[in-house]
Formats: sequence, C-alpha cells, structure tokens
Amino acid sequence: MGHRQVPPEAILHLRQRLDPLPSRCAERRQLIQETAHLYADSESTLYRALRCASPLHALHRSDYGQPRVMPKPTLERYCEVIAAIKIRTSNRKGRHLSTVEAIRLLECVTRCLVSAF
Repeated sequence: MGHRQVPPEAILHLRQRLDPLPSRCAERRQLIQETAHLYADSESTLYRALRCASPLHALHRSDYGQPRVMPKPTLERYCEVIAAIKIRTSNRKGRHLSTVEAIRLLECVTRCLVSAF
C-alpha cells in the first residue's frame, strides 16, 4: 500500500473523536494507531498533523450583534434621548443640532448631574 497524505477532513474527524476522550486513554491510542495504519503513516506524523491543524474558529464573535459598551435596552434609551434632543433643538427651517453635538451635550449634562450627587 502506497504512502498517502492524511486528508484534512480525516484530521478534523479524528480530532472530533479524540476531544471527548481523556489525554491518556487506551481508546485514544487505538484511534491514532488505526488511522495511522489506514493512511500508511506513522503515529508521530498523525500527531504532528493534529498539532499543526489549525483549530476551527467561529465566523462571528459570541456576542455578535450585541453592543459591547452597555446593555441593549440602555443603548436604545440613549439613542432615543439623542433623537429627542435633535428634534427639540430644531428651528422653523428644520435645522437642528448635529448628532455629535447632541451626544456631547447629553454627556456634559450627565456628568454635571452625576457630580451634583
């Protein structure tokens, strides 16, 4: 039987079968030996392939779509207050404070209220 390179799918499948097993387990050793024999490779080559195979990464962070700075309800309330400031500061021509200025004003007022207590 000729020498064949172990395909990445086989390495992934082997890793999935080995993960639930304890590190020093007879069944783990047997799985490695069987796979090495199947692909006509040594056990050390298979261990090296397992070690070098990049671990799978999730496509998105675990908190994908969630705000990081503050909880979502608080952030929504913050945005509502900013929108209210922009509406309240509009004049007859429809001009109003910019979003940046509304945020600066809200943060300034918040700082003043916090320091007052």
